[in-house]
Amino acid sequence: MNTQTNKLSTYTFKNGLKDGLPIGLGYLSVSFAFGVQASLLNVLPLISLMISMTNLTSAGQLAGLQIIASMGTFLEIILIQLIINSRYFLMSISLSQKVDSSFTFSKRLICSAFITDEIYAVAINKPKSINTDYFLGLSLLPYIGWATGTIIGALAGNIMPQVIVSSLGIALYAMFIAIIIPPSIKNVGVCFAVVLGGAISCALYYIPFFSFISPHFSVIISALLTSVVCAIFFPVKKEEEE
Repeated sequence: MNTQTNKLSTYTFKNGLKDGLPIGLGYLSVSFAFGVQASLLNVLPLISLMISMTNLTSAGQLAGLQIIASMGTFLEIILIQLIINSRYFLMSISLSQKVDSSFTFSKRLICSAFITDEIYAVAINKPKSINTDYFLGLSLLPYIGWATGTIIGALAGNIMPQVIVSSLGIALYAMFIAIIIPPSIKNVGVCFAVVLGGAISCALYYIPFFSFISPHFSVIISALLTSVVCAIFFPVKKEEEE
């Protein structure tokens, strides 16, 4: 633990709720799309809700959902989750230097389940160290929003006309496109990674020689090869890391 975090933080649970409100509202709409996508794959609404309440990761949940729906293997699920969510290792290590002495080992284990990109970004940018009350407040509304949006989307997918449900099914993919476009425009390395990853994925799908590779392992292979190539040709500079 950072020696500068010996004193308890002055942030409160109420401060966390206030900071987490906009994240929760954003998660409500995104998880709605996930719920609709789950209904398209004939996943029961209760199962969709359980997935969101125990995962809290949009990309990981979507990838896992596709594997489950196509009767994929446990190995495929483990590998693709490890690759997609590996960034949380770095986030957790970084955030561990930001917490105060109220974060006991057991509390760290509990709070680690709620680390997402947005929650991490808010917590790490606080000028002072954070405590468990603040972090739990920060995580509560995003967690509720994610779960609520999922169940609403799953139920709506079973009620709305099929043509509307099918249209909403692309919303989650559109969200991922919206995420990668802005950094791709600003950073040539990110743009190269997006193009290379798409090219490798298409090659594995359309070239007959690779037909023995399942779609899920194709995603894993594409991600690994893209990461290796970009790490070699577009390494992150030291000042950018800092």
